[in-house]
Amino acid sequence: MNVVETSSEDETIELGRRIAGTLPRRAVVLLIGNLGAGKTTLAKGIISGLGAAAVEEVSSPTFTLIHEYGRVYHIDLYRLERAAEVATLGLDEIFDRDAVVLIEWGERFPRLMPEGRIEIRLRAGAGDRRTIEWS
Repeated sequence: MNVVETSSEDETIELGRRIAGTLPRRAVVLLIGNLGAGKTTLAKGIISGLGAAAVEEVSSPTFTLIHEYGRVYHIDLYRLERAAEVATLGLDEIFDRDAVVLIEWGERFPRLMPEGRIEIRLRAGAGDRRTIEWS
């Protein structure tokens, strides 16, 4: 288990870049944490670290649900309430691609997520402090 504390948005982005360097070419990564825990900020670093987009080009897919950055998908399931809604997104097709798939709020639909997924847990602390855990 890896546990890192960051104390700023820049540190969280940099950690995301480091995590990107450890990811296999094809992976499903769940970003797990409460609202404001830093999931999108970490995703910015991972996407940047994979060379798919610049940090400032990455935004939360809360309303569009899926953003595609080349071979990286950034998905946010926060607004969906039922597995049937998630099923209409075509996630199985995305999971079959040679891609890294980052999913915020995916833990809400565990049966729809692949077995070999990577889980990164984020917890907000005081101010901009974040505790980030993954294995």
